[in-house]
Amino acid sequence: TKPFIKKGDWVVMQFGHNDASPVNDNSRARGVLRGTGPEQEDIDNLLTGKRETVSTYGAYLRGYIAEIRAAGATPVICSPVIRKRWEADGVKVPRAGGNFAAWAAEVAKQEGVAFIDLNEWGARRYEALGKAVADTLFPPDPETVHTNWLGAAVNAQLVIAGLLQNKVLPEDVYLRRFAPDGSDDRPVADARKVKVEAPRDPQLPSLVMIGDSTVRSGGQNGAYGWGERLAAFFDTQRINIVNNAIGGRSSRTFFTEGRWASVLDQLKPGDTLLIQFGHNDGARIGDPAGKNRGSVPGTGNETQEDTRPDGSKEQVQSYGWYLRRYIADAKARGARVVVLSPIPHKDRWQPGTARDFDTYAAWGEQVAQASGADFVDLTLRITEAYRAVGSAHVDAFFADARTHTNDAGAIFNATQVVEALKRLPGQPLQRFLRPAAP
Repeated sequence: TKPFIKKGDWVVMQFGHNDASPVNDNSRARGVLRGTGPEQEDIDNLLTGKRETVSTYGAYLRGYIAEIRAAGATPVICSPVIRKRWEADGVKVPRAGGNFAAWAAEVAKQEGVAFIDLNEWGARRYEALGKAVADTLFPPDPETVHTNWLGAAVNAQLVIAGLLQNKVLPEDVYLRRFAPDGSDDRPVADARKVKVEAPRDPQLPSLVMIGDSTVRSGGQNGAYGWGERLAAFFDTQRINIVNNAIGGRSSRTFFTEGRWASVLDQLKPGDTLLIQFGHNDGARIGDPAGKNRGSVPGTGNETQEDTRPDGSKEQVQSYGWYLRRYIADAKARGARVVVLSPIPHKDRWQPGTARDFDTYAAWGEQVAQASGADFVDLTLRITEAYRAVGSAHVDAFFADARTHTNDAGAIFNATQVVEALKRLPGQPLQRFLRPAAP
């Protein structure tokens, strides 16, 4: 590696998982001396047959730092990533033992090197996700060290958050996953390319979702909605998970484009419908930039005329009117309906900021109560969850400037949705949830 390091490079190092191994044996002989001091031990390596001087963990890190700096590059130290281990309560994650995380932090501080505490941050992230979800970031038991691709993505997000927090790299090296010209960060997905999903087994009850890109983004530009990560919580041999959300839609356009009619045809007694709109309903009616998706504010029966691109006229209804229509239609089919307020933006959850989507949450709750549907204040629930884990984690949950979550954020928000569904009166979905891993 050293010959490839040059002036202007950044070198991120993470060691510790294997350093606790025996210093000398005939299997691997890869352990180091504990601590950060100058102690050394001369050994005849049983594996290689060669004489070798073994130093402390900290001494090796200082050696890497010195050589990286000599090459004109910038070193960054990460503590070891967290393992799949839980306390007996199944709630807390034990931090990595052996003090390697503490020794890494000590050396970083002494040497003036940026430090990313993957041990602590990873534990907090897993605790926030919950055991049932965090365990899905690893291959099946007995694996407890190496993550699958999704776990790797979560850890990578933590590294990126650490690089950003430490201001290690200049801002222009980061991938800009949002429109730099300030254009709409809520693009309208091409309906021709997003088919209406059908239940896998029509004989089973279905949990059906309708909404916008914060429920389903399909991985576009690294974005995923919470609905795309909901199936992991359910026994899909007993219930269908059907995500019919589509990017860029409002309560109005999901109805007027005929998408609702296709979803409604599939609903039957015993199904549950989740509705989340609001991110696109605030577009100004009559403004071409609004892409004909704004609804009339409120829950009344007032209408406003809008001109479509083809010149035809449309009588636009209120946000509440569209919700009432979805609820009435679904209930007529025998389905149970849950209205959810929109997920908060990246810049509208912090303490001291005005509550996000306050009017849409109020309108959703009003309509749900009046129409015999359940209501979940998902805006508030996720806001509180974001505050619990802090900005370093939340910033790493998003794929763009402020609206769309990445995989880690989708998993986090899906966890909040599931917790809310568990608390519905009568717990209608409880029997379909996967049991928590032992």
